[in-house]
Amino acid sequence: QVQLQESGPVLVNPSQTLSLTCTISGGSVTTGDNYWIRQSPGKALEWIGYITAGGTTSYSSSLKSRSSISRDMRKNQFTLQLNSVTPEDTGVYYCVKSLDYWGRGTQVTVSS
Repeated sequence: QVQLQESGPVLVNPSQTLSLTCTISGGSVTTGDNYWIRQSPGKALEWIGYITAGGTTSYSSSLKSRSSISRDMRKNQFTLQLNSVTPEDTGVYYCVKSLDYWGRGTQVTVSS
């Protein structure tokens, strides 16, 4: 059974970099596409970006300039870095595998 678990800080200061890690069990980071998706308060789910099985990345046009997704095949993890965060980046962040398997989500608040 494929399971995903997000980890990272709960609180981030404005202008800092948010770093989240997704650990995969029961599956491999080298198969399928691995996504980061978020939901801000009162808003719909928002796709941030993904990394393919081959390691190619793609990002939402609205977040492309601030986002970076990478992976560690040895640890079976993939990560999200979001730079220059603002309170608008507050929300629940999900890692998703092949759009079939979702982590439980991690709440991130951007505030000083």
